[in-house]
This record gives sequence, structure tokens and C-alpha cells, in this order.
Amino acid sequence: MKKNPMEVLPTEGLEAALEETRPEKLDCFFNAHEGALLEGERPFADYMRGLLKDKGLLQQEVFLAADIPEPYGYRLISQERHTRQRDVILRLCYGAGFSLKETQRALRLAGQEELYPRIRRDATLILALNERMKVDQVNELLISYGFEPLKQIGKSE
Repeated sequence: MKKNPMEVLPTEGLEAALEETRPEKLDCFFNAHEGALLEGERPFADYMRGLLKDKGLLQQEVFLAADIPEPYGYRLISQERHTRQRDVILRLCYGAGFSLKETQRALRLAGQEELYPRIRRDATLILALNERMKVDQVNELLISYGFEPLKQIGKSE
């Protein structure tokens, strides 16, 4: 079984190795860290599929838990479709029961801003991740503190 590239070497380790790499030695970097690099042109798709497989989750289950229509969810995870809504990616992460670290990577790979604990809504979302809350519980928590719930698919897309 192929290891998850994110677990082979932390991103910080790759960044440190790149600081010491000269442009003419980039091939050496690629060869030395082959197992830690994401394959293909769709890193978000690779990351999501790999992590769901590692967790033994079916994509259908995740879409149901995230309250995302299946066809839309498949297009998102395969990167046939892109969303400008960070909340959609967050729905997937809550639906899959991702940890904060896994969610931050998913957001980054999807081209979205990571959760920032100095922002009150983001702090609430981080707490919900740490508590492994479901999407409906997250929305209840957000609303109880006066924040907008996670956006639904098709709303301001």
C-alpha cells in the first residue's frame, strides 16, 4: 500500500530541503523526495481520494454527511469542478471526519484560505473540527454564536 505523501515527510521538511536546493539540482530534490510529493496535476483530488481511502470511507457517505449532492461532490473531489467557497470544502472535511491538520491541507490544496484561529468564526470552526462535530452540529454552533452557518451548495457559487 502506498503511503500518504503528506505522512512521508512533513511539508516543513520539504520547504527546508528546497531552501538548500539550487535550480540545477531540482531533479535531485524530486528523486530524493519522490514518496513525499503528490502525483499528477490535481493535488486536491489525489489528497482527498487517498485520505478517504485510508479512512475506509466511501465518497457517497461523505457527500451525504456533508449535505452535498453526489454529482457535485464527485466533480469537486475529482477537480472537474472548482469552488470559490471555502465552506464547501469545509463541509467535505466535516463530512469525512477530518482532523484540523487534514482540513488545513485540504483547504490549501483546494486553493482556499486555511482556518485562522484569530478570526472568531474560524476559531469556532476549529473547535468544531477538534470535537469531530457533524455538519448540522457545526451549523448549530455557528448560529448560536451569531455567525453564518456553512454555506449550502448553489448559494452564491
